[in-house]
Amino acid sequence: MTDRRRRSAPARHHSRTRHITPRTHWLLLSVLAVTLSAALLLQGYTHHMFGITADDVPTARGHSGTVPGQVVHGGPVIADASTFPHTARVKARTVALTFDDGPDPVWTPRILDVLRRNHVHATFFVVGTQVVAHPELVRRITADGNQIGIHTFTHPDLAHLAPWQRSLELRETQLAVAGAAGVTTALLRPPYSSENDALDDNDWAVLKQADAAGYVTVLTTRDAEDWQRPGVARIVSNATPHGHAGQIVLMHDAGGDRSQTVAALRSLIPRLKARGFEFATVSDAVGMTAPVRPAGPGDHLQGLALIRMLQAGDRIVWLLGVLMYAAGAISVLRAVVVLIAARRHRRLRKGRRGRTWGPPVTEPVSVIVPAYNERAGIEAAVRSLLASGHPVEIIVVDDGSTDGTADLVESLHLPGVRVIRQQNAGKPAALNTGLAAATCALVVMVDGDTVFEPDTVRTLVQPFSDPRVGAVSGNAKVVNRGGLLGRWQHIEYVVGFNLDRRLFDLAQCMPTVPGAIGAFRRRALLGLGGVSDVTLAEDTDLTMALCRAGWRVVYEEGARAWTEAPASLNALWRQRYRWCYGTLQAMWKHRGALVQRGAAGKLGRRGLGYLLLFQVLLPLLAPVVDVFAVYGLLFLDPVRITGLWLAFLLLQLVMGLYAFRLDGERPGPLWSLPLQQFVYRQLMYLVVIQSVFTALSGSRLRWQRMERYGSLQAPAGAKAPRRAPYGGVPEPARLDGFPQQVPHETPQ
Repeated sequence: MTDRRRRSAPARHHSRTRHITPRTHWLLLSVLAVTLSAALLLQGYTHHMFGITADDVPTARGHSGTVPGQVVHGGPVIADASTFPHTARVKARTVALTFDDGPDPVWTPRILDVLRRNHVHATFFVVGTQVVAHPELVRRITADGNQIGIHTFTHPDLAHLAPWQRSLELRETQLAVAGAAGVTTALLRPPYSSENDALDDNDWAVLKQADAAGYVTVLTTRDAEDWQRPGVARIVSNATPHGHAGQIVLMHDAGGDRSQTVAALRSLIPRLKARGFEFATVSDAVGMTAPVRPAGPGDHLQGLALIRMLQAGDRIVWLLGVLMYAAGAISVLRAVVVLIAARRHRRLRKGRRGRTWGPPVTEPVSVIVPAYNERAGIEAAVRSLLASGHPVEIIVVDDGSTDGTADLVESLHLPGVRVIRQQNAGKPAALNTGLAAATCALVVMVDGDTVFEPDTVRTLVQPFSDPRVGAVSGNAKVVNRGGLLGRWQHIEYVVGFNLDRRLFDLAQCMPTVPGAIGAFRRRALLGLGGVSDVTLAEDTDLTMALCRAGWRVVYEEGARAWTEAPASLNALWRQRYRWCYGTLQAMWKHRGALVQRGAAGKLGRRGLGYLLLFQVLLPLLAPVVDVFAVYGLLFLDPVRITGLWLAFLLLQLVMGLYAFRLDGERPGPLWSLPLQQFVYRQLMYLVVIQSVFTALSGSRLRWQRMERYGSLQAPAGAKAPRRAPYGGVPEPARLDGFPQQVPHETPQ
């Protein structure tokens, strides 16, 4: 039967809808991603590539054939190394105290206090990362009259670095000092350096490059060896000059516990003063002219920017760590809750098997098939419905198709199939047209790309024996499972969607009856005014409205339907974008359920809370996990990061195995689960990001149909099905071309 009535669909708010695809946010996100990556790379390089430890010791000395003799036997301050090298010695009875590796928030202030009480000035060779972390200490060092030198940015052995890395180390440290204290310095002490006669050819190459950059190298004549923490007395002894010759004493104000250094200073300074020694900065001790000068505006601003960026990087890494652990905790929580709920749901259903839902439901059912350009799969869909073991009337609503969908169905001349044509008005309008034409109290809605098994309708409507049930969700399964994309969607349908529906059923807060397979009481739908078109996810909107109206919505996993999944990433993006955006719309529309009581309150506080936490916030945190994982592999412990990733993968595999067992599926496709983490997962969280930005921007999307591939096949013998009296079951038909369910033992 064909109905050619032109039904006018409800207005779709075109006058106040902005059909805009937001683009600006992707540019902003790209800029943010590049900035974040640069900050993390710099933070990782500065904090984890080298660093300072209490066990830092000089490396073994190499050949020294290129080191000039006047340098080897000269003074500890070396200038003009790249041209005409010369050295300077400390004046007699003068001691230049020098402190490496700082500033440190604990020990540097204590050392400064000792120096101030004794009216002594010293020279501090600072590390760039420490300057960035504690710029206020650098300002205090200079304010107290002490001198600043640089000790590289990350404390590497410069002799083992490429020339460009050496330049970077020196330049970044200089900028950090300029930003922190507003000064620049020409004094350099390379890490792991000691006395002149310890220089080798590699060290000399470093000194020559430093001289070309404008630095004077400061070595040492006495090493207090306080980094070994040998005891206060030993440190004092090591730092005490023999005779009256001037000395540059090497000590440390960071890199570990420096309590012995502080105590040694309290004793050393008065003792040397009593022997007639004076204390001076390095430049004063050798008669050097003003090595520390005010920084220019450019260097000062660049230094401030460097400090701010690195400090921001530290905070970002801390935040990423917190968010990663939060995402991990949420993921584990979801896995535990879902698995427990699925197990309990199965037990409850197993215990009910002998009694079913109540008296068998045998009354006929109206099946509504909204169709827009569904020519590729509509015949298989309709024939599968005709093969049903339950009495049905089939209503195909052609929503202005341009590919001859309605003509094809009419040409089949199938009994019990009505075709209604209408102008294109969208899926909700097509469903409402079918609902108005339906003659049965129970209605099944099915997409035009979906094929039912012979017992699907009968199984799907049995829960309606409970008068509290207003809708039933069936078990949608992917038919085109070939290729990685098909397998990944198959896994998602079984593990994600169906496990969640078991949880929602148990918690009485089902948010979505899928458009591919769902059954409803007609009077419940009419009580809502039909299917609303204000969201793109009309199935979610409708289900939430039913819950808020007090109806129970349940899940019947035995009612299976086979549907085509997108076969390309572009098609998958469009489908999931519509789903996600529509779900956000529905959540916002029904946010009032959060404060309601009864069934509506269960939907609001359980269903909406679950969707917000696990389908919005958790995907938004997923990029954080990926970024931190890459950061950890590059700069932290790759073994630990890999172990955490494998543990997360194992958790997903356990969920997958259990879900596949519940659904009677072969676990073979789960081999692709690790690969899913590198493409599919990223696509899904990008969909959520796009949807959230679209919602926040106030834009609206048009309904988009998915490209059909014609992979569905009609069930054998569906042309003229043999009908049984109400309550009887006709001869079952086999669906050719579909993955068969695996008989299995029900998990306990």
